[in-house]
Amino acid sequence: MSGMDTALDPATADYAVPWQRIQTLANAVYLRLMTPLGSWWADPTVGSRLHELQREKDRPRVYVLARQYAEQALQPLIDDGRARSITVTADRWIPGWCALQITVVDRVGREQRFEHHVRVI
Repeated sequence: MSGMDTALDPATADYAVPWQRIQTLANAVYLRLMTPLGSWWADPTVGSRLHELQREKDRPRVYVLARQYAEQALQPLIDDGRARSITVTADRWIPGWCALQITVVDRVGREQRFEHHVRVI
């Protein structure tokens, strides 16, 4: 991802505003969490296992898995130098939903916060 990507809207999975450019890691975070691991033709290492949790019951162990899956999916952002650190917490949002709170410190030290919801049953 370049430093000047077109912003993606997490709610619609479409471009937010086609002429709006971002200088954050929002797109990289979004794509790595939303893409099932191994399904992207250009790079099978991009993605997460979060989609596997859609058939899991709403139990505390699922939140541990969600956090681990998100950390694994986002680790390449640290490995390639785009981020200094990534912190993920997982909590119950509402019944049937896990809320991931993600804090990314990019390579220049800017802290960026993201929220991602995972459906469970």
